[in-house]
Amino acid sequence: MSDTLVELTDLSLQAKQLHWNVIGRHFRSLHEQLDALELAIADFVRRAQESKLKLEELEGGTFTITNGGIYGSLLSTPIVNPPQSGILGMHAIQDRPVARDGGVVVRPMMYVALTYDHRIIDGREAVTFLRRVKETIEDPARMLLEV
Repeated sequence: MSDTLVELTDLSLQAKQLHWNVIGRHFRSLHEQLDALELAIADFVRRAQESKLKLEELEGGTFTITNGGIYGSLLSTPIVNPPQSGILGMHAIQDRPVARDGGVVVRPMMYVALTYDHRIIDGREAVTFLRRVKETIEDPARMLLEV
């Protein structure tokens, strides 16, 4: 069989020299794993909301999103905690004067800060990610439409 791209919902698999029955078994197994993952995430969220998570369940992540804005923070530089590769800090939204079309207007503004380990993440990708976060916050419908 030549290289074939097989898609299942949002997942895809590049198959080389595989028989279709092997791929079918893999997808059935993958589907069962995704069902289990979905249940595990729902359980994790429920326990987080009930403040029942154990300390070891909060360790070892690779990326953190922190929201100092709920405490009134306007700007900070979040610190990366190894083994994590980055942290996104989101801050309070406040009305601020902004220059638009040669005039000054008041707009809601929020600072976001991205700190990352430059040994792992290149600056170009980090800035591209940060720009995407900005666009999504400014227009949440983009996330739903995946544009």
